[in-house]
Amino acid sequence: QVQLVESGGGLVQPGGSLRLSCAASGSIVSIKDMGWYRQAPAKQRELVATISSGGSTYYVDSVKGRFTISRDNAKKMVYLQMNSLKPEDTAIYYCKISYWRSSYSINTLDAWGQGTLVTVSS
Repeated sequence: QVQLVESGGGLVQPGGSLRLSCAASGSIVSIKDMGWYRQAPAKQRELVATISSGGSTYYVDSVKGRFTISRDNAKKMVYLQMNSLKPEDTAIYYCKISYWRSSYSINTLDAWGQGTLVTVSS
């Protein structure tokens, strides 16, 4: 039983900043990859950023230079610092992890959070 809880969403003006947090708990021994996705109305869920266990990061082109993903392995948390926000960033943001539930696990399992709403508007 694994739970991911996002926080930090809200209403901001264009050009503003927000920091999203995601806390993982439950039967997790270690986490392989952590990432953030977003979904706007009438659009498919989009991968925004990922960070591997080794610290390698990926960003979708539309957020490069504005967003920064980071992780704290000891706390089982992942963060997304969002700067210079634009109206097109408005969406529900979801965190996702791939993890091993025990030291005997061969394959990783995926877990998703419930989402946090980010609204960028004047």
